[in-house]
Amino acid sequence: MKWTHRLRKWIDHRSHQKLSRRAFLKGLFAGGASLGVASSLPPSPYISDRYTWEKFFQKHYKEMTPQDKEKVFSRIERETQQNYKSDVKISDPPPIPGVKFVYCLNLSACNGSRYCVKACVEENNQSRNPQIQYIKVLELDRGSFNLEKSNRYYEGESVPREGKFYLPVQCMQCDNPPCVKACPVQATWKEPDGIVVIDYDWCIGCRYCQVACPYEARNFNLADPALDPQEVNPNQSYLSNRIRPRGVMEKCTFCLHRVRQGRYPACLEACPTGARKFGNILDPESEVSKILKAKKAFVLKEELNTIPRFFYYFDD
Repeated sequence: MKWTHRLRKWIDHRSHQKLSRRAFLKGLFAGGASLGVASSLPPSPYISDRYTWEKFFQKHYKEMTPQDKEKVFSRIERETQQNYKSDVKISDPPPIPGVKFVYCLNLSACNGSRYCVKACVEENNQSRNPQIQYIKVLELDRGSFNLEKSNRYYEGESVPREGKFYLPVQCMQCDNPPCVKACPVQATWKEPDGIVVIDYDWCIGCRYCQVACPYEARNFNLADPALDPQEVNPNQSYLSNRIRPRGVMEKCTFCLHRVRQGRYPACLEACPTGARKFGNILDPESEVSKILKAKKAFVLKEELNTIPRFFYYFDD
């Protein structure tokens, strides 16, 4: 068909320019509409199921005015009520000035119970089927640190096992995040408090960020999230734990909606051994600052220069 040839030429032309999601979508629909074939566009799970015209032309989060946000948040609340029979409230807590969050995890104390995983799933409205989990807990032999030979499918009822230690892995909230550089449409970025976020309505689901992340921290939402009404956490944030649509990337945000309001991440509160510590690295009196001064802390894959802000340490 002539319109497909014209669309292909337009995409080839745009590939030599700085790609923007809005420009791509406008070009896609303008190309189809100008030839009278908008209804004949090739089928796509993102186009046919995920987007309405309102979503297609929604502004990037950074471009939205308070009035724009109010309209978008109201729309999401209506859609959630319709799709999940649950009344939710979408918030948008801003970064706190003078705060940069870091996580510290005591590997000598972690017992591999995976309580953190369960709490994270419930707090962040992660799909139960297909199952999505932001935290992966690896079981390793004591005296070894070969992550490639770790066991992430160990039997959780029998931990801790003799001769083993446990290493939880999640988004490292890197200061030099390769995922941000890989995104072709600027759908992900680092906030002033160091948290790397995603505008789920802007994400095109290309998975470039997933490939770029060396920590396997990003998850692709393959299907509409399966959540029963009683499983939905109604206290949701636009850049954090709102229910993500099918076809987008998602990941840990340090429970942005909690920590920006003076609370701890859900995984920390669920930890039965106190292995998890969280706070503001810019505050010299914070627990994390004192840990990093006193302990021989380390980060995963330091040689990649991603500069993680998730630190590990052992008791002396």
